[in-house]
Amino acid sequence: MGAEDAARHLTGYLRSLGADYVFCTKVADDLALLECRQEFMERYRENDSLTMLSSSCPGWVCYAEKNHGNFILPYVATTRSPQQIMGVLVKQFLADKLNIPGSRIYHVTVMPCYDKKLEASRDDFFSKLNNAQDVDCVITAVEVEKMLTDDQRTLAHYDPDDLDWPWSEIKPEFMVWAHEATLSGGYAEHIFKFAARELFNEETPDKLEFKQLKNRDFREIILEKNGKTVLKFAIANGFRNIQNLVQKLKRGKGAHYHFVEVMACPSGCINGGAQVRPINGQHVRELTQQLEDMYQKLPRSQPDNALTKHIYNDFLDGFQTEKSYKLLHTSYHDVVTKISTSLNIKW
Repeated sequence: MGAEDAARHLTGYLRSLGADYVFCTKVADDLALLECRQEFMERYRENDSLTMLSSSCPGWVCYAEKNHGNFILPYVATTRSPQQIMGVLVKQFLADKLNIPGSRIYHVTVMPCYDKKLEASRDDFFSKLNNAQDVDCVITAVEVEKMLTDDQRTLAHYDPDDLDWPWSEIKPEFMVWAHEATLSGGYAEHIFKFAARELFNEETPDKLEFKQLKNRDFREIILEKNGKTVLKFAIANGFRNIQNLVQKLKRGKGAHYHFVEVMACPSGCINGGAQVRPINGQHVRELTQQLEDMYQKLPRSQPDNALTKHIYNDFLDGFQTEKSYKLLHTSYHDVVTKISTSLNIKW
């Protein structure tokens, strides 16, 4: 079953459970990329020797808050993850369109990551306007699989149905989209292309070639201008690479990266901790490679589009406004661990 067909069968299944609306997250993914790239541009223009770290992975954010606190948090982008931007769109933008209070909407997301449950429950994402979280419940891919298995059914047992698109009159041809080619939302790739064009008038290839360093989960890409490195980006997946990155920053050796896309899981979100696991003796890497191949064949979203412009103008009072910053960004907190355990001993 292809990705688009699977989404339609999953929609039919969710409707059978009582869902009134089923959405893809494309619009939230687009907005997250637009906001994160703008945040990078502002930071770079202010100080081009500083490093910005992505913030869409809740596992990485929790680790940063609990283990490195006030040292690392200024490096982390404030842009909300697509899940939490979707929460704002559903509980406020959609609620206005339906002319009902956001408190009457129970918003469930389906995610490939257990830490998305932690993210959704953060106090920062509690809406006083609705007296509720922006995302009420997170169900992971393996939990959807278990629900189906418990009922002794597969997605194919459920009639396919169209996903909803209440955001505009023009409905896209597809509902399942890739955002660039780097498997975790495309932050490093998208921002690198935009910065190269806007800052240095350099056009880059449609698919960037990242150079693998010590392992397949740490890659970098460089833009040179007149023999000088003007942009240096990296992708760091997995905690081994994250710990090395943080230590370099602490020793003052990490500032040569302008932006790092950080994901807690090896191979990134496509191998999320709550993704469906392989069966029949298949190795995780084989399944991940199959998913990568499928992802590369998806239609590629361009975040600069009529819908995102409409949302900025109609809902957020424009681009880079006080309202857009309030609803599309967040803050982080140094978490002090009071109980001394073997987990926080510096060996």
